[in-house]
Amino acid sequence: MVSHPNPGQPAGPLAGLSILELGGQGPGPFAGMLLADMGATVVKVDRVEQATAWNRDQVATAPMDRGKRSVALNLRHPDGAAVVLGLAERSDVLIDPFRPGVVERLGIGPVPCLAANPALIFARMTGWGQNGPWAQRAGHDINYISLPGALHLLGEEGRAPQAPINVLGDFAGGGFLLAFGVICAAYEARTSGQGQVIDAAMVDGSALVMAPFISGSLRGQWGPRGTNLLDGAAHFYGVYRTADARYLSVGAIEPEFYAALLDGLGLDPVVMGPQWDRDRWPSNKKAVAAAVATRTLDEWTAIFEGTDACVCPVLTPAEAAAHPHIAERHTFVDIDGVIQPGPAPRFSRTTTATPEGPCFPGQHTDQVLADAGLTDVRIEELRRAGVVA
Repeated sequence: MVSHPNPGQPAGPLAGLSILELGGQGPGPFAGMLLADMGATVVKVDRVEQATAWNRDQVATAPMDRGKRSVALNLRHPDGAAVVLGLAERSDVLIDPFRPGVVERLGIGPVPCLAANPALIFARMTGWGQNGPWAQRAGHDINYISLPGALHLLGEEGRAPQAPINVLGDFAGGGFLLAFGVICAAYEARTSGQGQVIDAAMVDGSALVMAPFISGSLRGQWGPRGTNLLDGAAHFYGVYRTADARYLSVGAIEPEFYAALLDGLGLDPVVMGPQWDRDRWPSNKKAVAAAVATRTLDEWTAIFEGTDACVCPVLTPAEAAAHPHIAERHTFVDIDGVIQPGPAPRFSRTTTATPEGPCFPGQHTDQVLADAGLTDVRIEELRRAGVVA
């Protein structure tokens, strides 16, 4: 691998891995954040107009830009494309967040990039993939999870499917999939010394994340949405409203956990009947709801404290950040006054540190270009021509 460590970059298992991220939205920046969190050096290519419009007195706060450096380039200018090729020559990975064909038209597609650097991993992130009848269609997360059957399975019985914000396509099936692909390709390159192109698509990733449920549906072992153990039908697996209009999550699947749940709620096991008698689930769900509605969230939290009933308060993000367990594990970190989820997972030896604050567009243009071998005179020429900012 090419090693261009950033002196300010936290240590981590990916220290020495160099990433060039073409600026985009959602899954591409998220993958770049995951890799930067683990110690990779990530240079983000932003647009010139973003850099010129940025108020330099304004602090950058976007979590997905943390731990990165930013160079502002006009990719539509031939000299801008030439700069990208020069940066790609010095990088281990290039993240392409655009529709199929966009980088090819800009002159920075896989062919010229791999010609400049045969060991480069060209990681492409799209909604529909690089091929197929829908490859050139516009779309968003909700569309990418619709086509492979993932959205069909989500929601309440008898109601329209409910999209889980844009976490399933953009982040779980997109950014995480892309980061996983990069690590796989980087591992293979250790022995082959060769780069390759990664085709990561949210339509594939969302199906993969939902593999047990899609497969179960195809085999007839997973019923319509809202009628199954894990999606709202079971009285011992769901969310219930408390007396103070807060919510309590319940996941008491195993018999011993279920017994602890009924004991804490004060419900008679004989009256409730066998846990797995599905005919009783609707009435038992009403019984559990009625019981939970008699006390506040704090009262239920105290009652179930120290038990294995698998009962947990549904906290707001602000409450979560202050919770003793979350605090002890440093699940949330403070970066320049912005509270946000921190790097994960944890490593015993190649530990990570709190990431540096987010970059603003073009913040490191001169530094990045100088590191790539451009002289001050050449950088100023590019700036006057509107190629960089």
